[in-house]
Amino acid sequence: MSAALPKVVAIGGGTGLSVLLRGLKQKPLDITAIVTVADDGGSSGRLRNELQIPPPGDIRNVIVALSEIEPLFEKLLQYRFVNGNGLSGHSLGNLLLAAVTAITGDFARGVRELSRVLNVKGRVLPAANQSIVLSAVMADGTIVEGESNIPRHGEKIDRVFLTPEDVEPLPESLEAIREADLIVLGPGSLYTSVLPNLLVPKLGAEICRAKAKKIYICNVMTQKGETDHFTAADHVKVLLDHTGPGCLDAVIVNEQPIPQPVLERYAKEGAEPVLLDRERLSAYNLKIISDNIVKIDDGGVIRHDERRLADWIVRLLPV
Repeated sequence: MSAALPKVVAIGGGTGLSVLLRGLKQKPLDITAIVTVADDGGSSGRLRNELQIPPPGDIRNVIVALSEIEPLFEKLLQYRFVNGNGLSGHSLGNLLLAAVTAITGDFARGVRELSRVLNVKGRVLPAANQSIVLSAVMADGTIVEGESNIPRHGEKIDRVFLTPEDVEPLPESLEAIREADLIVLGPGSLYTSVLPNLLVPKLGAEICRAKAKKIYICNVMTQKGETDHFTAADHVKVLLDHTGPGCLDAVIVNEQPIPQPVLERYAKEGAEPVLLDRERLSAYNLKIISDNIVKIDDGGVIRHDERRLADWIVRLLPV
């Protein structure tokens, strides 16, 4: 009988988690992705409001990243309609998730069925089987409601919280965390992709007490309205402030220089590289892994290098 594959749980949302999963998919791993359901903008927000279902966008990206399907079908799932009354702005994958939720009568079950049809390697689990509202208390005391509104406020974020407060995670998520050999947080927007998962009460608590090592993959660039001028230690501080001490064991930070033309383009969007402030980071007693973990696509967009990240994740697994 062959040995069981190492169990890795990846937690987050947005494009960052999808990039990581594309790399992990190539490794001999048992993967579970736990994905945020706090999105309220664009196609996801419209479907969430009109159909009263959790937002499908982040789930769609993760399903596509982990699926073993033809490139054309992948493009179909990500295709976004540009015309059509009511259709414009929706992606086909979001509509499929909405349809399978209506057919099965349950969002999590719909995700499971679509994952099966699309030959997904591993499991994709929503952080909760209902929509959650992410709100932020800003430094000036203002409360901003809604994930998409938070970065637009233009004030430093003090903390974020969920409504309803007693939102329940899926039992499968708790079981996956308990059985994990390694838990990976991020990469992704700190306040709006990573933290919403950790703020689901039982989910966050289970992660913190899990026997598995917890690894945080820090963002490469800051995000305007969310992490302006943040260093790597600032990212870690926010995570620990929201979850409690001892909830992280290691952090992976980029040390690869970004070409000047790319820096200038990002500067126009109010973004700058996340500085590895090793001395401050050391105060948190984490294993600090710094490496060249960036690749830049033909459009000058900075992404994490999924192969290097996957190599590190495998290296960090318990022997």
